[in-house]
Amino acid sequence: MKRIYDFSRNPAKRNYTVADLRALKGSGRTLSMANPADNDELKACVEAGIDLFVVGADQMEDVRRIAPHHFTGAGSTWAQFGSDDEIIAHAYETMRNGADMYYTLRSFDVMERMARDGIPVQSHIGLIPTFSHHCGGLRAWGRTADEAMKIFETLKRMEDAGVFAVEAECIAEEVLAAINDKTSIVTFSLGSGKAGDAIFSFVADICGEASEEETPPKHAYAFGNVGRLHRQIHEERVAALGKFHAEVRGQNFPYSQTNIGMREGEQEKMLEALDKWMPTHR
Repeated sequence: MKRIYDFSRNPAKRNYTVADLRALKGSGRTLSMANPADNDELKACVEAGIDLFVVGADQMEDVRRIAPHHFTGAGSTWAQFGSDDEIIAHAYETMRNGADMYYTLRSFDVMERMARDGIPVQSHIGLIPTFSHHCGGLRAWGRTADEAMKIFETLKRMEDAGVFAVEAECIAEEVLAAINDKTSIVTFSLGSGKAGDAIFSFVADICGEASEEETPPKHAYAFGNVGRLHRQIHEERVAALGKFHAEVRGQNFPYSQTNIGMREGEQEKMLEALDKWMPTHR
């Protein structure tokens, strides 16, 4: 555990620092990374020993309460802000709230501006779902030598802009294996093989939460079957609601044990008072 000051100069501790992640390259050690979406998932990730988190910016208060020492990234979606100044202001706010890096897909100029101001910037290479419309849909990247070189050139351009880390999504595993030691950028592999400095996967995919109708992406591997529990909970919920509905319609519910009665002798007093009240208020 490393003692640090966070972006707001508050004393804190972290399991990993920016320097630690950079030092991983070539060490032969790989970290785990996941995206807890709520407090229950966050607690589960902490208890499971997951190394690194990436979350929504609005979760940072909960993260620092539940997982105060975990290296955690947060950021914004492509269309969340219209101007460069807005996204940079959001980056500052997110870092002040306890984030350890800021995720953005914006221009190299914005990335460079953030990095120059001391913000550890994370970006994205390979399949970027936000831009899937421009590249013919959701697909793998780097399956040809030309496309692999474009990925590498983009990575080096990000490196020149001061980018600290990237999510490498759905890139041919040979490509990430070949380029990972040719950049100082920390790589988080999602469906891009074992060569990443950290291996990232979605909590829902790890836990097997896909419904029976869904077809998980190729990179998704279920280590559990939480989806079965969700279905069981749904079935139990429907059954309980159906019984409640039937008992209400049958005039059986509320049951005597769920009702409240008057104290002994008070009902007679009430009825006597009502009898006296009625003739004078007709």
